[in-house]
Amino acid sequence: MKIRNVDYLVIALFLVLACESKAPESDVLEFEKPVQSDESIQEEEIILVEDEFIGELEQRLIDAGLVDVATVIPDIYVDLKYSTTDNFFGKDVYGDLTRCYVQPIVAEMLLKSHQKLKEEHPELTFLVYDGVRPQSVQQILWDNLDKPDSIKPLYVANPQVGGLHNFGVAVDLTLADQETGEALDMGTGYDYFGYPAYPDREGQMLKEGKITKEHISNREILRKVMKHGGFSGIGSEWWHFNAFSRKAAAEKFGMVK
Repeated sequence: MKIRNVDYLVIALFLVLACESKAPESDVLEFEKPVQSDESIQEEEIILVEDEFIGELEQRLIDAGLVDVATVIPDIYVDLKYSTTDNFFGKDVYGDLTRCYVQPIVAEMLLKSHQKLKEEHPELTFLVYDGVRPQSVQQILWDNLDKPDSIKPLYVANPQVGGLHNFGVAVDLTLADQETGEALDMGTGYDYFGYPAYPDREGQMLKEGKITKEHISNREILRKVMKHGGFSGIGSEWWHFNAFSRKAAAEKFGMVK
C-alpha cells in the first residue's frame, strides 16, 4: 500500500507532540528532589554547633533547671578551677564543662552584686571559679582526698550530707580587671588552705606580714558587693559565698546529682 504525503505529515506531527509531552528523565528527577532553603541549612548548622559544646554533665545541669551565670551577667569572666588541675586536689573533675551553673535565684542575686560592683568600681568585674558541684563530683573529691574520714569534712563536704555547692547555691569568685580579666591580688590563691586565706584571721595575718592592707581592701570590696546581693561569706575562705543556709537550701532545692 502506498502511503500518501499527508500521512507522513500526520505521523511526523504525532511523534513531535509525543516527545514534547514527555519531560526528560533528568528534569523529572530534578523536580522531585526536595529543595532545602538557606534558612533551614543555617538552622541545622547552628543546632549541630550548639550540641557539639554541651557535654553530658552540662546537659544534666541544664535538665536540673540550673542556669549559666554568663547568660545573666555577660561581662563576667569564668575560670572553672575544677575543670583544670589548678585546685586543691590537682584533678580535673568537671571534664569538658567550662560554664558555671547555679540556681536561677542565685544567678539573680549575683547580678545584683555585680551591679553594685559596677556602680562603685566600673573598672572591675567578677571572675568566677566555681558554682554548682554535683553530688557525683563531690563523691569523686571525697574518695580521692588522702585524709582520714574523720577530718575530711574540714576540706570537703561529705557527699552523703552535701554542701551548699551541691545544691547550686554557693559560688566561689574573686574580683578582676574588666578589660583584661586579670584577678586582683587577694593575698592567696584560690583553694589555699591556711590562715592567710581566712577572713577571720585577717588582723592577725596583717600583723604577721602574711597579707597586706591592699589584700584586705580588695577582699572588703568583694564582701561588700556580695552582701549587697544577699550572700554571706565564711570564716576560712575569702572566695566562698553562700546564698542560703544549709537548712534553707535543703528545703528549697534538691541536691544536684
